[in-house]
Amino acid sequence: MNSCFSLQWAEQLCILIVLVIAAWSIIQLLLPYLTQFLPALVVAIIRIICWAIVAILCIYIIFGLLSCLIGVGGGLMHFPH
Repeated sequence: MNSCFSLQWAEQLCILIVLVIAAWSIIQLLLPYLTQFLPALVVAIIRIICWAIVAILCIYIIFGLLSCLIGVGGGLMHFPH
């Protein structure tokens, strides 16, 4: 049985964090090329949505860590545990 803060759990968390950072970097790399013909307002909205997605993922990870720490079921749904 896998528990919170085990070595396997930490490995899965690191992989999840690397995937989020990689996806964010690819989006930031491609965004200027994909939005060069769009109005500035649309580009600003797309950037806000990208930041919102990253913020939601960070909140998801933080609450998963907190739930493991206080022992409320071993993390959120689909969170490595």
